[in-house]
Amino acid sequence: MLMPKRTKYRKMQRGRMCGAESRGVEVQFGDYGLQVLEPCWITSRQIEAARKAMVRSVRRGGKMWIRVFPDKPVTKKAAETRMGSGKGNPEFWVAVVKTGRVMFEMSGVAQKDAHHALELAAQKLPVKCRVIERHAGGAAK
Repeated sequence: MLMPKRTKYRKMQRGRMCGAESRGVEVQFGDYGLQVLEPCWITSRQIEAARKAMVRSVRRGGKMWIRVFPDKPVTKKAAETRMGSGKGNPEFWVAVVKTGRVMFEMSGVAQKDAHHALELAAQKLPVKCRVIERHAGGAAK
């Protein structure tokens, strides 16, 4: 699973997820991408499950990019613990994903196969997604 090698601080505040993404909203590396339509936290387990689904679908063909990284620790207190006594310990890692973010990209496979693989990956994620294609003129403006 994905997680940072080391961080400056063990625990992080929850923050806000409102608003749309301004960067990472276009397909940059591959030909096809999976774009998120809702803001949420994506755990490292969900990213790995989506990656495995894509790799199995295309039978290890083509190239794939993961454009998000889970660098936010989420803490949980132990079960049946009284209120107070500080914040819990980090349990898992999440990537904060906002509306419009491209999470996965693919190239080197047929259009039908890429769409099928990205749709399988979307089923593993807790948000609505859509498959997008790279513009004909490339990503450069």
